[in-house]
Amino acid sequence: MATLSLETLESLLQPYLPAGVPAGVAERLSAYLDLLLKWNARTNLTAIRQPEEMVRRHFGESLFAGGLVPEGAGTMLDLGSGGGFPGIPIQILRPEIAVTLAESQGKKAAFLREAVRTLGLKTEVWADRAEKLVGSFDIVAMRAVDKMQEMIPVAEKLVRSGGYLMLLTTRAQVEGLRPSAKFVMPLPGSVDGVVAVFHVEQEG
Repeated sequence: MATLSLETLESLLQPYLPAGVPAGVAERLSAYLDLLLKWNARTNLTAIRQPEEMVRRHFGESLFAGGLVPEGAGTMLDLGSGGGFPGIPIQILRPEIAVTLAESQGKKAAFLREAVRTLGLKTEVWADRAEKLVGSFDIVAMRAVDKMQEMIPVAEKLVRSGGYLMLLTTRAQVEGLRPSAKFVMPLPGSVDGVVAVFHVEQEG
């Protein structure tokens, strides 16, 4: 039995998707929520325990970011994915994007594989350090990553020239890290949370 009704889930997501929740998205997110709660009871995927707050903070904020992914982006890396945010909700919202989840912690990577399999997603899971990844992506996203300042150069190297770096963080951190954001959008319902998108031009 689902933890939350589809009606409740869609209502919670409404501030993050003003145009409405696309068909099929709520059903997949409901299955994702049930799996997240089940695994979180024994593996610390997220400190948030309340289903409604998980929907708002993890699903809603990720979907809001997904709506800001530039049109034409074909590949995306979620660096330090943890419980799959923002990568899995974005994959559900934007199935045309080939999403890769990079997570070096074994238990979290195992959860991500199970989530991808259960939800029937085409998402890839990279269960190793991001520094070992070969290739480049149209957009690299990071949300609540430890030592974000240290990880930004790693993330930038994985963005194709002309691509984008997306950070889900606080306004103060964005201003402290990188003053040259292409745009910064406040997260609905958050006091200081933002989505910041940067254009990346590789040297050489």
